[in-house]
Amino acid sequence: MKNSGYMIDPQSTTASVDALADNDDVAIITIGRNAGEGSDRPIDGDFTLKNSEREMIKNISTAFHAKGKKVVIVLNIGGVMEVASWRDDVDAILLAWQPGLEAGNAVADILSGKIDPSGRLAVTFPMKYSDEPSAENFPGTTFPKQARNAIFGSNSTNREVDYKEGIFVGYRYFNTFDVKPAYPFGYGLSYTHFDFGNLQISSSSFHNQIAASVTIKNDGQSAGKEVVQLYISAPKGKLQKPEEELKAFAKTKLLQPGETQTIHFTVTPADLASFEQDDNAWIADKGIYTLKIGASSADIKQQATFNVASKLIVERTHPIHYPKEIQNL
Repeated sequence: MKNSGYMIDPQSTTASVDALADNDDVAIITIGRNAGEGSDRPIDGDFTLKNSEREMIKNISTAFHAKGKKVVIVLNIGGVMEVASWRDDVDAILLAWQPGLEAGNAVADILSGKIDPSGRLAVTFPMKYSDEPSAENFPGTTFPKQARNAIFGSNSTNREVDYKEGIFVGYRYFNTFDVKPAYPFGYGLSYTHFDFGNLQISSSSFHNQIAASVTIKNDGQSAGKEVVQLYISAPKGKLQKPEEELKAFAKTKLLQPGETQTIHFTVTPADLASFEQDDNAWIADKGIYTLKIGASSADIKQQATFNVASKLIVERTHPIHYPKEIQNL
């Protein structure tokens, strides 16, 4: 592979980018962001791309695609970004997060195909910021008169935020209210493909626990690992519940083409329970539960149902240390 290793300035001219497209086999663009320590990240130019970054991606993609060559974006970031408006301009996106000193070796191993990528998203990438359930009420009401010194020499201002989203945070919100994300929770690509089959559960009635197993087959052309995710959907009852909740996950071993592995899970009463304030207890409603096996929260491959015959009281708590309402701010 020919690669000049040239660092492109975002303000590079079209002529200089065209010259690189003539000489190099692929363009790799890195977009970097801090994680937001010390202060909240701004939306413009941080959650979204800077104008200079958009122009750079457009110019490089145009030049390299004109030569029939690929463009890869590496995201060296500490939090989610808006990607929907520009992802179709490039051929691949590698989410590196902030991998530290070995980032170069890790990224090279993935891009060269030496290692099959098997990471999965632990967050949801929204189509736009306003799709986030907290966008309406964050950062809340500020109280400038109570500003104080904070880390890194910055000022911190007291805020009062009403967490209106309640339990509907992340994929629990997107899935429950059918809000389409850019990339769903649990999403991730591989250089191979996996088949999910033969989901088995130990019983159709819940008694203390239920065992589940599913067989994963690498039916692609290269070795790889898959992350198997188990979600539970609860019946409509007294408890407010999201559409589904992740309760377990497991990664397969490195499966060769055609190789299979059976993954086993155990669902316990705690996996079904939610806190009910009136009862001061963690409880599970009676009814039909759906056990779902998938490759992401939006890609369910297999499912089975089981019945909880009566309400389960999983754990009782003690009504002490109730929070007091903050006043005189």
